[in-house]
Amino acid sequence: MSLLEVRAVSKAFGGIQALSDCSLAVDAGKITGIIGPNGSGKTTLFNTITGYERVGGGEIWYNGKAITNASPDRVFALGIGRTFQLTRIFPRLTVLENMHVAAQRNTLKGLLSRWSSSHEQQRALELLDFVGIASLKDMPSGGLSYGQKKLLEFAFILIAEPRVILLDEPAGGVNPTMINQLQSRIRELNRQGITFLVVEHNMEFIMGLCDNVVVMHRGTRIAEGKPAEVRQNPAVLEAYLGD
Repeated sequence: MSLLEVRAVSKAFGGIQALSDCSLAVDAGKITGIIGPNGSGKTTLFNTITGYERVGGGEIWYNGKAITNASPDRVFALGIGRTFQLTRIFPRLTVLENMHVAAQRNTLKGLLSRWSSSHEQQRALELLDFVGIASLKDMPSGGLSYGQKKLLEFAFILIAEPRVILLDEPAGGVNPTMINQLQSRIRELNRQGITFLVVEHNMEFIMGLCDNVVVMHRGTRIAEGKPAEVRQNPAVLEAYLGD
């Protein structure tokens, strides 16, 4: 059953058509990947799903309800979390303080209050341990490596217990050890029932992780299938090796 659906969505920036009649369906409990050449509209698609960009046409549905052009806060409250290509954390705050902000779900206002419960703080520490950076809890997050910042952002969204997680290039710029760790954590969360939609350029990562892969080119879906099927699709080869 499709939990998240994009129906014929279009989005233009001036004369540039970033998305054109783009459709895809994300099944509940699955890990779906999105690949495509640079400029194919992958991040723009994420931005329209999560309310950071308004669509020019089409609809977006989640759990049987239209969420087209809903605000980012509304989308987040419904149970859709996401990461970004450039991590969105608070660099002057410690790792644990970042988790405090995430737990309060009210940006910097959360710093004006204590943890609402010892359970909440313990949950934050457990998530930091889950992603492998609990030992860095007192370090200013601006001093983390790029890969560690991505792991913190991952923990940051997990504290809200989303039902669907959109990951935008989670393996980009991350060393192989952390990539393997991240892949393992995604699989474990998926076994617990969390649905994933993943944009990634690292083909080994995406093909080894996903149940289904969607291929985008020039703002629309050109192919979809199991990883092995997508690898052999002539339209995919043309998109990457053609013009």
